[in-house]
Amino acid sequence: MERKDEIRSAYRKLGRSHSVYDNMMLGKTWFGRAMQKYVWNMKPEDALEYQARAFEPIPADFSGRLLEVPVGTGVLSMPVFAGLKNAEITCLDYSEKMMESAQKRAEKAGITNVSFVQGDVGKLPFADESFDAVVSLNGFHAFPDKEAAYAETYRVLKKGGIFTGCFYVEGSNRHTDAVIRTIYIPLGFFTRPFETRESLEQRLKKLYSEAEVTNVQSIAVFRCVK
Repeated sequence: MERKDEIRSAYRKLGRSHSVYDNMMLGKTWFGRAMQKYVWNMKPEDALEYQARAFEPIPADFSGRLLEVPVGTGVLSMPVFAGLKNAEITCLDYSEKMMESAQKRAEKAGITNVSFVQGDVGKLPFADESFDAVVSLNGFHAFPDKEAAYAETYRVLKKGGIFTGCFYVEGSNRHTDAVIRTIYIPLGFFTRPFETRESLEQRLKKLYSEAEVTNVQSIAVFRCVK
């Protein structure tokens, strides 16, 4: 089984969630599927595709130090982390409430090789080159200081380390752009400025020795090597 298929299989085993955010990520209820379609013009399989792509660069036998920022509720990461038995995983989030949900999810899944840290991505509480991999799922579109977030995730990553993840980029779907502009920004969920797929690829290629960006609708997926 290919790595992406392994990750998809882990996500399919997830049960329903009562969280609005988790339901939209998973698309396992009628409301979640409706939100995926309305906001992102995606079917559940489309969401599963970008989620699996984002984690695909992390091999099943990964045994190094991994940082996830932000962890959010852990709905997308804990199913994958459950299989990374030899990794040393650190999850960081600014929101203690979100992190509490992720911690409960980790405990329920029996994940014992993960620690949780409250902190700001713009000022990570870790030394230079502390991690072999940094994962960021659906975070950069919300970070208020994106320049600091790019710099800090780069700083804490070891030479030859993997930086991978996904987030919203504008310019790939007009309807999604309108929803973000009229609903998500006023509510404070997302914060300007936003990347386009092209600007993100250019930025990452300047920072990293290797960088690739693909997209599923308005979600860009990136994989980089420092």
